[in-house]
Amino acid sequence: MLAGQLALIAAALFTGAAFYINFAEQPARLDLDARGSLLEWKRAYGRGLTMQLSLVVAGFLLGMLAWSQLDDISWLVGALVMALNIPYTLGVIGPVNARLDAIDVANPPPESRSLLAQWGSLHAVRTAIGFAAMLVFLQGSLS
Repeated sequence: MLAGQLALIAAALFTGAAFYINFAEQPARLDLDARGSLLEWKRAYGRGLTMQLSLVVAGFLLGMLAWSQLDDISWLVGALVMALNIPYTLGVIGPVNARLDAIDVANPPPESRSLLAQWGSLHAVRTAIGFAAMLVFLQGSLS
């Protein structure tokens, strides 16, 4: 059962971090001018990626371990939902990330603001995915 509890913790930490980005960091970023908001995104993104990817992988692996130990489908479903963050990030958010990363901070074009706003909306889906995984893991821990 320890693996399941740790999977739930990883999902909760991921969800909390993702929510913080959408609730606090992204609005503050968008209050800056184009150069400042782009610079802040570039500095924060790499750190956030490392932390959130680690939590996704940990949640997935721990959920799979809990499933193998407890033979409860909730853990498998939660692990797979948690893992959805990876293809979603690569396939949907990835192109926006690449466009933002290619922009010269010294001379950001007007579209950089709309790209940052689009990125925030896309990132909110990651928050929802993490929350869904957390709820499924919670159900598994209660059964």
